[in-house]
Amino acid sequence: MFTGIVQTTGLVRSASPAPGGMRLVVDTLGWAHRPGLGDSIAVNGCCLTVAAFEDAGLAFDVVPETIRKTTLGSWRAGRRVNLEHAATVATLLGGHLVQGHVDGRGRVCRSGQSGEGGWELEVACDASVAECLVAQGSVCLDGVSLTVAGLQGSVVRVCLIPTTLAVTNLGELRDGDEVNVEADIISKQVVRFLRMRAQGE
Repeated sequence: MFTGIVQTTGLVRSASPAPGGMRLVVDTLGWAHRPGLGDSIAVNGCCLTVAAFEDAGLAFDVVPETIRKTTLGSWRAGRRVNLEHAATVATLLGGHLVQGHVDGRGRVCRSGQSGEGGWELEVACDASVAECLVAQGSVCLDGVSLTVAGLQGSVVRVCLIPTTLAVTNLGELRDGDEVNVEADIISKQVVRFLRMRAQGE
């Protein structure tokens, strides 16, 4: 479990095919956190398990299901990624409850300044994900906990404060880029309950 409050960014050193999927190596660039083998790290919102330590950084094994549902399959060396270690019972919940279980990929429709001078991001999501989003609710984009500022169909709009732009990689996104999207777990459970009730299950 995570909170969506990114602690640092790292650089992808390699993303290469491996038996059963892909081996991802991320340089944490001096991150003070020192995970152990088997620890969970959210890498751009994907919960990954530390499989090994390499000179270049942390190594993760990525299975085909993760490659299919997330943006990891397109990653190349040099990509900057958001990092967060798993929360504990004593963690200050500054964001929201994030599982690191990405629901799907979204596509950036617009990234830039708003008319009021702030920075906005609009992302088109799958309809199955969008139905779990609510205005002023929470959404996780590339591992960052954000407030839903607006919804129009399957397009979600969020506003980014200067701190978010400075600490995460969201300010680097351009139109057409893909992002990992995770809807709030509470919203997903409510939608599932209502759907099952409507079906009489």
